[in-house]
Amino acid sequence: MQQSIQKHQLKELGQKRFLEIILNRPFSMKSNFFSQRRSVLARKMSPKSIPDEDLDKILAAGIRVPDHGALNPWKICVIKGDKLKLIDEKIILTEFKKENPNATDIQLETESKRFQRASVILAVLSTPVEHPKIPAWEMTLSSGAVCMNLLSCAQSLGYAAQWLTEWYAYNNKMLEYLGGQVKIDKISGFIYLGHKIEEPNERRRPDPNKVINYL
Repeated sequence: MQQSIQKHQLKELGQKRFLEIILNRPFSMKSNFFSQRRSVLARKMSPKSIPDEDLDKILAAGIRVPDHGALNPWKICVIKGDKLKLIDEKIILTEFKKENPNATDIQLETESKRFQRASVILAVLSTPVEHPKIPAWEMTLSSGAVCMNLLSCAQSLGYAAQWLTEWYAYNNKMLEYLGGQVKIDKISGFIYLGHKIEEPNERRRPDPNKVINYL
């Protein structure tokens, strides 16, 4: 296919083919993806399975991030299959009951299926290390970059994806279950992956004139 594609031609292409074109284009074409990128809410995605080969691509992209000193100050936990329900029941629901003894049945039902909204959840932990020259803040930023790479790669492959924290990202039992150390490590986020039920609506974006400053 020729390198030049008109806008009216894009409308005639299926989403899958459109993504294939984007992923094999020079950066000028790929940049269109980022200007149009949208997350799909976890409650609006289908938990249909994701092929391992695509999951491997997403994970490979996730660890290709800026990392001062190549310290790898983060970890990715892949949660899928029966582990989604297990964590919902063993950690999320149990901890929610402890903190909310008067919770309603509707609230308990919601908490019991948090992770099961997705096909796969990628939990990203920020795991800073002591270093004489590199501040912990830079390591935290690197873990955030991991989250964004995972999110963007999944979306570029056509999957529904959302980066969430929610209350259990700040729960010590969850942190420990994922292999983190309390008071040292933090959960940077959970990347929910699934399939689109419908195309997400565009939301209000920042006014460039208010957030970009040319010196």
